[in-house]
Amino acid sequence: MSEMNAGVSGRGASPLGEEIVGRINRLAEISEAPDNLTRIFLTPELRAAADLIMTWMREAGMSAHLDAIGNVCGRYEGERLGLPCLMLGSHYDTVRDAGRWDGPLGVLTAISCVADLNKRGRRFPFAIEVVGFADEEGVRFASTLLGSRAVAGTFNERVLASKDSAGVSMREALVQFGLDPDDIGAAARTRGQLLAYVELHIEQGPVLEARGLPVGVVSAIAGATRLAARLTGMAGHAGTVPMALRQDALAGAAECIAAIEQLCRADEGGLVGTVGYIHAMPGATNVIPGKAHFTIDMRAPTDTHRNRAVTEMVRQIEAIAKRRKLELQLDVTHENRTVPCAPWLKAQIAEAAAAEDYPVFELASGAGHDGMAMVDIADVAMVFVRCRGGISHHPDEHVEVADADAGARVLLRLIENFRPRLAG
Repeated sequence: MSEMNAGVSGRGASPLGEEIVGRINRLAEISEAPDNLTRIFLTPELRAAADLIMTWMREAGMSAHLDAIGNVCGRYEGERLGLPCLMLGSHYDTVRDAGRWDGPLGVLTAISCVADLNKRGRRFPFAIEVVGFADEEGVRFASTLLGSRAVAGTFNERVLASKDSAGVSMREALVQFGLDPDDIGAAARTRGQLLAYVELHIEQGPVLEARGLPVGVVSAIAGATRLAARLTGMAGHAGTVPMALRQDALAGAAECIAAIEQLCRADEGGLVGTVGYIHAMPGATNVIPGKAHFTIDMRAPTDTHRNRAVTEMVRQIEAIAKRRKLELQLDVTHENRTVPCAPWLKAQIAEAAAAEDYPVFELASGAGHDGMAMVDIADVAMVFVRCRGGISHHPDEHVEVADADAGARVLLRLIENFRPRLAG
């Protein structure tokens, strides 16, 4: 292990955690609803949050601006102007009725780290950029990773025609936000401009807490396959159609859901499957459902594993539909590949954690993150921070001050000892 920089002490008192938590709480006050946290893409609340984040970036010694998709971008120059950067980031949008830590923890921790470096006059043979991505969650237009895809140069302009629940298109929303949809290409970066992308994020699961660890090194971001299933049978009177003659679409959906759960429970390799939505029609108490729609979300640590599981799941669903004499329509609505974290970056994060006297523990991320888009232009890695109960996407989402501080210490030590990967 290489010698660590003495500028970052061990586990003594540090103001970083308290500063980060204070800012997390202040940012959480910016919401479209007074009784819960909701801050979605291209809304006045997102703009207010962006302005506050840019203020903190400038106070930390960075230049800051809003890019063409609404990402908040800060830059801390290196030993000379224009050097390639180590990019740190996460997202600052939320789901509806959200927790306050998912996304902003990574952005605000990075800002606090840069502020500490600036205070000590530290400059490096690389720049540091901090990016708060404007839309990772995909709540408003049902299309995720919009901010990071724009930076990675993979933004699909067809989504500009997507409309929200009020009928406002993404193109219209960008204009209302003060941005030009035709300039989105200007947000794109090239591989030569980035040395690496590192994201600090709450774990959103219970593994670190179960092991009594404040931080973890992410091994990979699991890919996901999402499908929409539609079963069509025959509606009928609940009192007159014998059980043996029914074509009950909801009962068929229930059997499919149970089969998905059984398939995933029997798997010992980390496969997870979720049916998060179901709708039966006509939806009357005394009518046999003639139609049932449901969604499927399948995730696994590797693409091969996930693809095999999806194939088996489809086989089972088709068999259930055939036996029950139901018409089946099954469409893939979303597919993201698994993104392994770069070994050379993982090694440096592990060194930083060990130097702070934290056990080095690797775990996969079952949730998606902006690194899934950023991998197209840079090697990526992630630091996980423990969250209480593994709860996320919920108001009870919580990180202790000491754990926020632990994440900041690891990230700061990583920056101070960052060694870019040599070309070739």
